[in-house]
Amino acid sequence: MPTWSPTRAALALSLPGHRPDPALEALLRRWLLLGLLAVALVPALRGSSAWLGWWPMWLVAMPAVAWWALHRFRLPARLKAGLGRRSRRGAQARRRARRTPAAAVLPRAA
Repeated sequence: MPTWSPTRAALALSLPGHRPDPALEALLRRWLLLGLLAVALVPALRGSSAWLGWWPMWLVAMPAVAWWALHRFRLPARLKAGLGRRSRRGAQARRRARRTPAAAVLPRAA
């Protein structure tokens, strides 16, 4: 049974200062920008193709997700700050005592 032990290169990817490949990042950014422009300016690209499917997915959504994955699915700093601020106010809700119906409290006939 093979075992895997992380190398320095694998651990370096998870460090906070890791930068993705600049050439790949530039390619994905250009693809995303051109896809946005194409979908906005060419009405035919807002539809779908029998061969490829929905054009906006391939021209906009896929490059955006690939770019996000290249950055290891990090959230933007503004969004991270907004998520951390939500906190509960007040005490936790308590369950109410269950009321018994009037028929249940009447004594039974012997």
